[in-house]
Amino acid sequence: MDLQLQNKVIIITGGKNGIGKGIVLSIAAEGAIPVIINRSPVDDEFVADITAVTDTYEYYQLDLNDTDGIAPIVEEVYKKYGHIDGIVNNAGANDNCDLENTSWRDFEKSLHGNLTHYYELVHQAVGYLKESQGSIVNIGSKTALTGQGKTSAYAAAKGAILGLTREWAAALAEDNVRVNAIVVAEAWTPLYARWIKSFGDEAAQKARLALIEDKIPLGKRMTSTEEIGDMAAFLLSPRSSHTTGQWLHPDGGYVHLDRALN
Repeated sequence: MDLQLQNKVIIITGGKNGIGKGIVLSIAAEGAIPVIINRSPVDDEFVADITAVTDTYEYYQLDLNDTDGIAPIVEEVYKKYGHIDGIVNNAGANDNCDLENTSWRDFEKSLHGNLTHYYELVHQAVGYLKESQGSIVNIGSKTALTGQGKTSAYAAAKGAILGLTREWAAALAEDNVRVNAIVVAEAWTPLYARWIKSFGDEAAQKARLALIEDKIPLGKRMTSTEEIGDMAAFLLSPRSSHTTGQWLHPDGGYVHLDRALN
């Protein structure tokens, strides 16, 4: 299926690794022009992976905690290409700011790092998205719907992101700008791999991973970044022209099916 993304300019935050990289590669394979905003500098591995798909992309190094740095990037991209067709808000991290041990100051700091840049990027680009009748995809997390028990700030940010998805979909419907969220559950990323390593030796890591995968109804496996990337590409494309305000779950049934299935 041709997703009709040829030469569409899509800005993706946190696009160097993990889920963001999966989205970058998926949309690039469809002919889109990815504009990556990432905290760390570009490296040889990323360049090799993306140039295997496309030579047309932009890479901006920015720590999104410096939220005022977003506007100049948006303006530079629009000035260069003359259009912005999509936004993927992806950057963020589960920082385990729990209820008992997190001060309100650290709570707000976590909210800023996981939520504020979602708002600011869309705020700066919304006029251009109206021009192009573009699409916004917000990357959410199961923690907003299931809870996790040790991450109040992250869960709050991700809950707000789902709320903003519905709010923006309502606000922009008359402008034919679509807004959807992908709710990620258990997806294999470099950050996830690092977390698994915290459980001890190789045997302990395998045991922990098996425990997690056993709770995923479809296939007893993690969701791949490629699967999330393909979902995002579809939502960004005109092929999903009547889909807005949705929270989509490419998660093997993790959130919606009884995980006691056997």
